[in-house]
Amino acid sequence: MAAHLFIVFSLLNVAFARNHGALSSEEIHWKSKFPNTPMPEALKNLLPPPPSGKSKELEGVNAPINPFIIYENRDKAKKSKGVNAPINPFIIYEKQSKGNKNSLGRKHGNASMNETIYFFQEDLRPGKMVKLPLVVKPRDFTTFLPQQVAQSIPFSSDNFPEILKHFSFGSDSTEADAMKQTIKGCERRAMRGEQMFCATSFDSFVDLSVSKLGKNIQLLASELGKETSNPMFTIGRGIQNMGEEELVCHKMMYPYAVFLCHSIEGTVVYKVTLVGTDRMKANAVAICHKDTSAWSPDHPAFFILNVKPGTIPICHFVVRDTLVWVRK
Repeated sequence: MAAHLFIVFSLLNVAFARNHGALSSEEIHWKSKFPNTPMPEALKNLLPPPPSGKSKELEGVNAPINPFIIYENRDKAKKSKGVNAPINPFIIYEKQSKGNKNSLGRKHGNASMNETIYFFQEDLRPGKMVKLPLVVKPRDFTTFLPQQVAQSIPFSSDNFPEILKHFSFGSDSTEADAMKQTIKGCERRAMRGEQMFCATSFDSFVDLSVSKLGKNIQLLASELGKETSNPMFTIGRGIQNMGEEELVCHKMMYPYAVFLCHSIEGTVVYKVTLVGTDRMKANAVAICHKDTSAWSPDHPAFFILNVKPGTIPICHFVVRDTLVWVRK
């Protein structure tokens, strides 16, 4: 009860500051790191919101999560599947059983015929048509918790029963399984040529990124000209190579915003203009991995493209909720 009162008190302070025009602690923290750079819109969307008192209206999967209701018991655990979460990056590094391997091959073999999940670097060229349902998928509006609140909540496998109790999720719920996989991904050992960390608050997201790349950085995200359900695009002219000094941050499935950020040697970042068949333009981020020799041979990309690890560069577009830091 004391922990919950502390959380409510902290969120009320956030609301008071926002309603009186004062900068939030996250905005102050940003200015302390980047005094001459406006905060990117993609990060503004992740700031802790003031409580709205509209918990009845915020039950949809795509709705912003109200921090006042994430602690309540939920009857709809089986229905609230995380349909908007990106593919969990930890599967890149884990060994699968033969049974899972075969099922992955069948599943993703069909997917490769219908959408552009992974592709070869030579296909990243103007005029190439791509199908990108993950790029047009509705955004996940889960926000960061205030720094003090995030620090007060455990985030480890050893404390998982306590975490579930804190959020009032049953151990056999869909949410519990997703949270367990997120923590597991954050606790895994980095593979060869990789640096990684998980950020559980706005401050840690900024501070850890700066510690890896320095302050002369910019944040990229895939952005749509307007909301659309049409996944068909043609790659436009002016593909920009943003370099190989990067940090790709995947938004994970969790009751509040958690990012798994990693940098893998031999990764190239591109800014790509996309033109929809409905003429809507989008600015997308594509990632090309020049060396996949350290990846698990069971990674779905190898089944989709019918290649082996380390044989050829593999590329993919990032989903809307993935953020990418690059050096300027």
